[in-house]
Amino acid sequence: MFNRQTIQDCVIWACEHEVLSPKPGNVNSISDGHNMQVEDFIKSAHAIAPALTTPEASVGQRILYAIQATRDVVDCNTNLGIVLLLAPLCAAIEQCNTLESLRDTLSCVLKTLTIDDAKYCFEAIQLAEAGGLGKVAEHDINSTPTVTLLEAMEQAKSRDSIAAQYLNNYQEIFEVGLINLTSAINSGESIEWATTFAYLSLLSDSYDTLICRKQGGKTAQTISYKAQQFVSRVNKNKLLSSFSTELSVWDKELKRNAINPGTTADLTAATLFLHALSSK
Repeated sequence: MFNRQTIQDCVIWACEHEVLSPKPGNVNSISDGHNMQVEDFIKSAHAIAPALTTPEASVGQRILYAIQATRDVVDCNTNLGIVLLLAPLCAAIEQCNTLESLRDTLSCVLKTLTIDDAKYCFEAIQLAEAGGLGKVAEHDINSTPTVTLLEAMEQAKSRDSIAAQYLNNYQEIFEVGLINLTSAINSGESIEWATTFAYLSLLSDSYDTLICRKQGGKTAQTISYKAQQFVSRVNKNKLLSSFSTELSVWDKELKRNAINPGTTADLTAATLFLHALSSK
């Protein structure tokens, strides 16, 4: 059984390493960006850990409590996507004796989400003041939900990779992010560069939906293709860290054009959380 303190430690570790890794286009240890700084994310990481592990709280409540805690320490949206992904994982891991049973337990948690979970989640999204969400005809976050949180995510899955994880039981995180993170670590990369490789692998696998919503599908396609090129070069028995100069140039270019693969960064944080749990 994973106790509350262990889960909190894993949340903080995952969020800190996600932002400290040199992932192109995101706020990172090499350069800030998008009107946010590394310290904003570090503060947020420590704020959400107790909220995400609130005893007896539902998934929706955990989401809302975490965003409320975030807004107490920063005045920007540093972690809505991370919170949306970690809340079900935290609820599931509390019920597991081993990590091997996590995906089955997570599936049960997701399938039993309620309308109340949706209400808490919608309130959290409004509080986070997340940009780039747009308006939709059904189950818009500014309306009162009449469906469960899982049903709301089903409606959003085509335009949001985070919503899609609720429907596919975190497939990309387990089968793309975690596998490639582990592979990079086993190849000798530091955790920071292994994290960046996992991020590029996720970005190669799927267009970043934040970019799709803000800059359009064509731009998202171009960014994914660039990520694929780096992944391909690494897979030819090279370390990603050997391309640090090229990645730094790309990072500056993305930030100069206000392009942020933020959804992919959120998936990466969840990947790191799973890795942290596996080491406990």
